[in-house]
Amino acid sequence: MSAFEPTRYKLQSVASGNIFEDSDWLLDAPGEGKPSLIRAIYEKKQLHLKGADVGLYTFADWLPIKRTLQGSSAPVTYKSEGLAAALGMSNLWITFSGYWPELGAGMSTCSFKETEAYSVCGRLDPEQKQVLVVASAGNTARAFAKVCSDNQIPLLLCVPHDYIDALWFDAPVNDCVKLAVTGHGSDYFDAIVLSNIATMCDGYLAEGGAKNVARRDGMGTTVLSAVTAIGRIPDYYFQAVGSGTGAIAAWEANLRLIEDGRFGSNKMKLMVSQNAPFLPIYEAWKSNSREMLPYDDDLAREHVSEIDAKVLSNRKPPYPIVGGLYDALTDAGGDVLKATNREARAAKDLFLEKEKIDIYSASAIAAASLLNSVKEGVIEKDALVMLNITGAGEERFKREQKLHYLKPSLVFGISPSPGEVRDKLKTLKW
Repeated sequence: MSAFEPTRYKLQSVASGNIFEDSDWLLDAPGEGKPSLIRAIYEKKQLHLKGADVGLYTFADWLPIKRTLQGSSAPVTYKSEGLAAALGMSNLWITFSGYWPELGAGMSTCSFKETEAYSVCGRLDPEQKQVLVVASAGNTARAFAKVCSDNQIPLLLCVPHDYIDALWFDAPVNDCVKLAVTGHGSDYFDAIVLSNIATMCDGYLAEGGAKNVARRDGMGTTVLSAVTAIGRIPDYYFQAVGSGTGAIAAWEANLRLIEDGRFGSNKMKLMVSQNAPFLPIYEAWKSNSREMLPYDDDLAREHVSEIDAKVLSNRKPPYPIVGGLYDALTDAGGDVLKATNREARAAKDLFLEKEKIDIYSASAIAAASLLNSVKEGVIEKDALVMLNITGAGEERFKREQKLHYLKPSLVFGISPSPGEVRDKLKTLKW
């Protein structure tokens, strides 16, 4: 690990504007009753890249970190030729997070969730003794497991049992990482409930999800990659969303880039998309509702079972909270779109044909929404568009590597009681 001076920043409540020091892993504004996201306010108002040799930490000026960790890779942005020509677009830029060595993309988990994990774990105090708890539908768990395993950080992952095939690695995972799973038929929301119970037990620390400034600013590096490569802020931003945290992060990065002063003053229109028929964010936005609409648990699980992009299956996204996705969409403009499995599979095939790399189902939802938007004339063909490919190269990576799978340490039913969780956690040896 190279010598590194912790980033200088303060935190601010979006709701009140109050500014305060970051102390003791803050996830909420101290002393405020109204739910609100908090933001990092960085001392350096202009972004200066540190260089490719430090991976994700080239963006350290705008990451709320105390240390850097081994093994990170930054997103890579390039101007599309193949897909752009197929769509008749003249200014399509692809921000690629995944595995594509020839492009310089080296994320071995093949997902942009690595940007979150290296930032969140970099925010952790090196003397931290508690076990970090992360809930995931797959990709986030894989990213955090890699980072924590490589850097000896204790981690408890909470993942639905039906999704554990996503926990593959190119090396055995260190014993500091444990996996707890909810029962067959459970979904991401059930894993979140399990993680919430775990964090109420002594010795366990909530990672915080969207409330963690390090998670959002890690994800925001996709936009920093795009804008520093292109030279200006795009007109449109396309991404598939489950929680919408990546889109919130994109909006926040956009605001910092405006303040930087070198890249323009426009706000990218946020074109976020969901995998039909699982459409809670889509339905709320189209109903002009700040609040999420009622969604029956059994119907939600049924819809999750039908979609290809399981990672987009968050039933309780940070949409209504002050500073959340509703506010991002309202301020920046844009829309919530939808795409079917069939449309996404066609977009996935087209991307492979034109860009010569495989992409995830979630990335394919974003690509399909871009295709639909161009066909329907929603966006101009000469507009500057950033397509956020949030995961790719897995098929190639798996062909080239011997894989190791993480096995569960604890197995629960769909809805375990707090007592059962507490008792089973006591059996783990850290």
